[in-house]
Amino acid sequence: MVCIKLNRLLFFIYLIFISCKTLNPVGGPIDFRKDPNFNIVPNNDIGLSSFNKKVVVFGIDLYAVKEVEDTKLLHAANVMAQYLDNDEDGLIDNQLVLNKMLENKAFLVMWKKEKDLNTRIPSGRIGQDLGNDETNPSFVSNGNTGRFDATLEEVLHLINNAGHSYAYPGTFGQNKKSALSKAMDIARGGQFFKIPSVYPADAWFSYYDSTCDYETCQTIEYFYWALTSILGAQENRFNEIGKEWKLNTADLLENTDNEIFKLLTNPIYNLPTILPDGSYKH
Repeated sequence: MVCIKLNRLLFFIYLIFISCKTLNPVGGPIDFRKDPNFNIVPNNDIGLSSFNKKVVVFGIDLYAVKEVEDTKLLHAANVMAQYLDNDEDGLIDNQLVLNKMLENKAFLVMWKKEKDLNTRIPSGRIGQDLGNDETNPSFVSNGNTGRFDATLEEVLHLINNAGHSYAYPGTFGQNKKSALSKAMDIARGGQFFKIPSVYPADAWFSYYDSTCDYETCQTIEYFYWALTSILGAQENRFNEIGKEWKLNTADLLENTDNEIFKLLTNPIYNLPTILPDGSYKH
């Protein structure tokens, strides 16, 4: 989920090569050879030193505490790469989006316990968090079944928040006038700056989290639900997510919420068309 706290929510703040093995305080040596694309390196970045290791993907930092499994950190790195280079040709699909992420010094932190987020983060960076235990690398390879892989959500939140909303403020901006917000108002059954006690019966996006405000949170959640439904991530999850999101397939979205479907499939924005599985092949 998105939020603006240091526990589980989106927290906004203006924030490669070493030897094949180095010491991992938890699991012994880290074997970098197990991933062909990314290296885990020791981290001592100012303000984030409690996250002792990191991976860098196209200039974006992914940090983790020592208790996070290396395989899950590398999985998050591969998902990030696949979202940004969806056709896996080695070239960023939308350089403007990446440029904005770099300008905003975007970063992801991976935690094992929520208390890992109780740290002073440097100002001037836009960040997102992801838990070790909510990361399930086998979800997509198992046919989008089983326990959901929150990597698909949290990594996309970071890209949308630090990238798309700045690259295309009129389309994906986190404000009440953007095309994204206008489509969301229809999906929620009205323009609600405060979460209603009950959403209209005809709403298909009904997020009740009281910490999730209209501009910086509801919009990002809506973007996530719509795009991942197009990509197939939600196709088997209706019983789990139906109270919050009802259009869990591409066909349902196109037939019911054509405004957001047209936005997210417009080739101008070059958004992903393939759901990342954590195996970036370039």
